[in-house]
Amino acid sequence: MTDQEELLERLTDKDAKSACAYADKLAAESRESDRFYPYLDDFAALLHHRNSLVRNRAISILAVNARWDSENRYDALIDDFLAHVTDEKPITARQCIQALPEIAAAKPSLISRIRAVLENADLSGYRDSMRPLILKDIVSALQKIAEQEKKI
Repeated sequence: MTDQEELLERLTDKDAKSACAYADKLAAESRESDRFYPYLDDFAALLHHRNSLVRNRAISILAVNARWDSENRYDALIDDFLAHVTDEKPITARQCIQALPEIAAAKPSLISRIRAVLENADLSGYRDSMRPLILKDIVSALQKIAEQEKKI
């Protein structure tokens, strides 16, 4: 089994606890080095996985790897990422929204696209109990991004 195959197998493992722990490990290592950046396309492909937990893992790993993107590969994958601002699963939407300031900090050229999606997000498909939480996440993300822009 190649490193790539093992990586994908472990991130999509049916044992959610093990897969989540592995994703956390990859994210932590990605904060320190670009070791997993070569697998960016593989992580991006997981954004389309039928299991929302797998999508959550991909979102967190992609967000921390934005800092290593010297090749501007995020320009091609950001629309797929941003589609999860209104993911069918509210937890996945929240995870995506909360990850956006980290991407914005690493990729200031994407801020206008990120902001536009957040400002125009249609939250009508969510239950009344989830809508305020998602809206709070959006407001928080926009505030963090605005603070980052002041530093640019």
